[in-house]
Amino acid sequence: MSTRGNTRGMVYVHSSPSAVCPHVEWALSGTLGARVDLKWTAQPASPGQLRAECGWRAPSGTGAKLASALKAWPMVRFEVTEEPSAGVDGERFCFAPGLGLWHGRTSANGDIVVGEDQLRSLVARSRAGEHLAHKLDELLGANWDEALEPFRHAGDGAPVTWLHQVG
Repeated sequence: MSTRGNTRGMVYVHSSPSAVCPHVEWALSGTLGARVDLKWTAQPASPGQLRAECGWRAPSGTGAKLASALKAWPMVRFEVTEEPSAGVDGERFCFAPGLGLWHGRTSANGDIVVGEDQLRSLVARSRAGEHLAHKLDELLGANWDEALEPFRHAGDGAPVTWLHQVG
């Protein structure tokens, strides 16, 4: 039995080909241990694609498992968030075709948290000639935000389904 507490989060499937939608639901179902039926709607930012979102409640660490399950479908744009819980940072995972998966820790208000070791490494690399602004953008997921932003706005007002992990 896990000693990790329960938390909650969101899965945003920003765009998926219709043929892949059942596979997305199966991936979520397998991770959560319960049947997932998403409410798919058209994605105006990418005609012919569908979008869906759902909330989830499960043990801490489930966000990473959901992101891992979804990245098996590289044509699907998605984000997975996990809220902070007792002793565990929140997390955000973003996936965009051509960019791959990005992961960042988040604070209680959803801001990206950059750790001390990450900053020390960044400073050392910038002293070695790497461009500081570019590396900061990488830490903050700027390319993923830029790639996903049109899809985020296209989903404003979309229905949300809540899911709970079984057992």
